Amino acid sequence: MSKTSKETAAKKAPADLAANGKAPASSAGSVVAASSPGTTVSPVSPGTTSSPGTTVAGSSPSVPPPAGDEGRGSATTEAADRIIAANDSAAVVTHADNLTSDKPTTATTSARILDDLLVKKPDMLVAAIDRFAVSVASPNKRTVQTSAAALPVMAKLAPARVARHLPQLTEAFSQTTDVGKDGLVNAFAALCTASVAYQKRLEPVLELALSTAEPKTLLRWAEVVLPSLKGEPHARARAVVEARLPTMPRPLAQPIANLLGIKLRPLGR
Repeated sequence: MSKTSKETAAKKAPADLAANGKAPASSAGSVVAASSPGTTVSPVSPGTTSSPGTTVAGSSPSVPPPAGDEGRGSATTEAADRIIAANDSAAVVTHADNLTSDKPTTATTSARILDDLLVKKPDMLVAAIDRFAVSVASPNKRTVQTSAAALPVMAKLAPARVARHLPQLTEAFSQTTDVGKDGLVNAFAALCTASVAYQKRLEPVLELALSTAEPKTLLRWAEVVLPSLKGEPHARARAVVEARLPTMPRPLAQPIANLLGIKLRPLGR
């Protein structure tokens, strides 16, 4: 072939390949992904991987797992779904046991799975009530959070099962964090709502809670506790709340007074 013929063929080749829908071969050792017209794709060298959260042509988009507890990762959600599908009570108990693990990662992972189960299938957690009774006073904050969220729900679903642990739970009130205390107060109120038989046993710890709560917390607890009590226990708990109003800043006392249906004394001039 003459020199002129070779040059003509070289110029024609790219056009022929484009017309046939074929991309020109890349240089040895590199990969070039086919791109849509008007776009440019950089070659990816062999042996390299994309950084997390990026997309390489031909791969599905990757979504990094959410940080912390602002959202649950897909792995824990899928694990919860598998437990529900298999109705695996043994797995629930295992994860509840993990709440007291000395490995923070293990405890946190199991806590997230249990959180998902609490939302999707709370009745499955009844088998773990005795574990929650222990872990609500755990030094692990994440463990306390899950236990405090579960106990009030369990007190509604299986009040007798929760009531078996009342000595332990009432003792835990003074040992746990503010989050744990909040969960316990809600659980105690749920028990009193379920049966007046629990009122006498819970009256001392509920009075302790109402007499020591921060003003903002007092309003929230009074809204939950007072409606759950009847007769004399209700009257005594109400008196505890009312007696605290004169010592509280008026902006914080007024909403509680409104809840009780009473008027605060006028401010001195």
